[in-house]
Amino acid sequence: MTEPDLMGALTGDAEVTALFTDAAWLDRITRVEAALSLAAGDAGVVPAELARQAADVVLGFRPDMAGLRDGMAQDGLPIPEYTRQLKAAADPALRPALHVGATSQDILDTALMLALAGLNDRFDAAVTALDSALADLSERLGQQPLMGRTRMQAALPIRAADRLAAWRAPLPRHRERLAQLRPRLERVQYGGPVGLRGGPDGRAEGDAIADALADRLGLHRAPDQWHSARDGIAEYAGWLSLVTGSTGKIGQDLALMAQAGEVALSGGGTSSAMPHKQNPVGAETLVTLARDNAGQVALMHQAMLHEQERSGAAWVLEWLALPRMLSATARSLDLCQQLIVRIQRMGEAG
Repeated sequence: MTEPDLMGALTGDAEVTALFTDAAWLDRITRVEAALSLAAGDAGVVPAELARQAADVVLGFRPDMAGLRDGMAQDGLPIPEYTRQLKAAADPALRPALHVGATSQDILDTALMLALAGLNDRFDAAVTALDSALADLSERLGQQPLMGRTRMQAALPIRAADRLAAWRAPLPRHRERLAQLRPRLERVQYGGPVGLRGGPDGRAEGDAIADALADRLGLHRAPDQWHSARDGIAEYAGWLSLVTGSTGKIGQDLALMAQAGEVALSGGGTSSAMPHKQNPVGAETLVTLARDNAGQVALMHQAMLHEQERSGAAWVLEWLALPRMLSATARSLDLCQQLIVRIQRMGEAG
């Protein structure tokens, strides 16, 4: 277990953090390798019984974690050492059904997609819940008068419902975008050493394994590998930033409304030096997370620049930026909903 992160209590998300622990990665790697053995049997590349026995060995295998960490430092990946240990522990007769035709990137990218598929279910539900919370707030306080402001200056009177409608407007579009991009994102990765799925002579077998692997893991089939074509992940990063941009806009408006005395929230932050203050900590955090995600998108676009058939540098850059974006998005959606339900008044105090 990792130690609690004091600063992460403000900007982090425990569920996302848990998805990227050694234990969580190992669990997904195990699922992928076991499914790959079974997929090879489904495709007729190895006998079905041999595939079943190999999958059982994978599911029961417990690697030496110290060896994996040493291998990671040497190879830049955990999979070479993992497969070395796995094959050494298995009956030699089962080795043809282990890690069949795969490269390290096939295993890790597919393992990542397993994590994202579950997380995207959560994101979809969270956007829906935020939209509902805003609808409830509009029903409760929407008729309260507000001063409309353009370029941060008083303009003309509006209702609270008018501002809330602007906050809600992108949310259905975010759900629609996510539904559209998920089949492009949550795809199996299977290409082999240089992306040929077994080459001209073995391509049909490789395609059959890839399809069976996707089906067994509940991922979308991929007509080809995407080792160096990272547009799906880059598109997804853009979606994450769009979501936090929307929650960040809500946070910024709430912070400005708090400054003008136009909103009252329960449970504001306190000051160590000025006890009379109630700081809009949650609203400020939404702004921070939105800006951070906007910066991370640039890194994810940099990570599209893979050299030739595979890049170590660009791929590892994804590992740094994407978990951070996922955590920021999860935290923003939860925090934004919490803030909305805590609003007790909109408009000037009567």
